[in-house]
Amino acid sequence: MQYDLEPGDFVINPSEKGWGLGQVQSIIKNKATVNFENCGKKVINLDNIGLKKAKNEQ
Repeated sequence: MQYDLEPGDFVINPSEKGWGLGQVQSIIKNKATVNFENCGKKVINLDNIGLKKAKNEQ
């Protein structure tokens, strides 16, 4: 399966909005390592959790 994410992308986890904005650090197969502003680094199984790209408004 192809995921529409790459390292450097900013994302949110719609089911855990309290985690805040996250930045994708790496993607290996179906696992993405994301550094979230409110809870630190998480390894996300992309088959189970649909991360949404955040609009990068700087």
